[in-house]
Amino acid sequence: MQTELNILLKHAYISRKQYRSLLPALPSSLAELKHRLISSGMLDVPDWQAAETLLQVNEDPAPDSIAPQTANPQLRQIQATALKAASSETTMLLLGESGTGKSRLAHQIHRASPRRQGPFVTISCGSFPDTLLESELFGVEKGAYTGANRSREGRFQKAHGGTFFLDEIGELGLPLQVKLLRAIQEKKIEPLGSNAEIDVDVRIIAATNRDLESDIEHGRFRQDLYYRLNVVPLTLPPLRERPEDILPLSMYFTARFSRQMGQQFQLQEQSLIKHLFEWHWPGNIRELENCMERLVVLADASGQMHVRDLPERMLKNSPVQTLPFVRPKPAGPDSNQQNSRTLKESEREQILAVLQSCNGNIQEAAKILQIHRNTLSRKMRAHQIKKPRSGSRQAAVPNPDSATLADGPAGP
Repeated sequence: MQTELNILLKHAYISRKQYRSLLPALPSSLAELKHRLISSGMLDVPDWQAAETLLQVNEDPAPDSIAPQTANPQLRQIQATALKAASSETTMLLLGESGTGKSRLAHQIHRASPRRQGPFVTISCGSFPDTLLESELFGVEKGAYTGANRSREGRFQKAHGGTFFLDEIGELGLPLQVKLLRAIQEKKIEPLGSNAEIDVDVRIIAATNRDLESDIEHGRFRQDLYYRLNVVPLTLPPLRERPEDILPLSMYFTARFSRQMGQQFQLQEQSLIKHLFEWHWPGNIRELENCMERLVVLADASGQMHVRDLPERMLKNSPVQTLPFVRPKPAGPDSNQQNSRTLKESEREQILAVLQSCNGNIQEAAKILQIHRNTLSRKMRAHQIKKPRSGSRQAAVPNPDSATLADGPAGP
């Protein structure tokens, strides 16, 4: 089959121009797509069986069920490795900056695994204080604490028979790391306030933008848990290292918002496309998605999007040079120490770039980075990045005498 839209990890091309107008309204339902292609004459019924093997589209209501295939060779290799590992039961650790698509990759791994019919449960470890996170993970028995009027299942139990995705695993406190390690190794949990063990059958995928090896050295992360999680590590490159994907992703988001809003929007203005290519995207794919949504909302009556509607930070600020997120290299005498240093610098530079692009607005920066505001504040303290004064429009700036994350633990 030939189509110009990439679907999950498969793709093809629409060769006839008169059919390309169907793309902005392309459905996420495989059955509806089949009906449209056959009824429009684009595809003969006998061809559908072969086309189905190319499409591989799950009946998933999520808007991300259809997405462009990457043109980046490095990310293609990562996706290929992820698909190989998906068929196993091994734990996986996804690394990379905020907004690079770790949660989406985790979902794709689940959908390609033998557990695809089971639940896909996720939790952001940085969004809860440890006192609440324990009950969220493992559940709570009635009467375990004041206000616990009934027993409640934890997310481990909700993920039974499926995949449990632990995002921001680096934010997990040491006491909970012990319980998590036991749950992964023994496949048993103890709800808060209970002495009874409960069997859980889950496949674990974890993700973080932290340098866990540095955290181990400074006593913030358990080495045994790290090795348990780090069986198949995958590091996703930031969007600035994937310039060939910027336009396809922009067109994908435009098509998706066109379907949602029932109007066809156009990404044709050359100056707009130039700005999209030149921006450094400190918030990665999430920032690009938010940007395209803004452009669609502010488009003119004909659906044409314009450069004037870009966020102010993109029109005023010059691209900020940020350090790449370094992928693991073969071990050498000094490789761990050198990579650890560069990873910490990369996180610090990313935070600074996003804060600058948001004029120091922590709430907006946290949204772009896809982390909780409290998590961002904690990271800023760890990197000794000055918090902007209330009401100030000046971007946060680094302390010239600041230490890196390795020089001391984050604040509470």
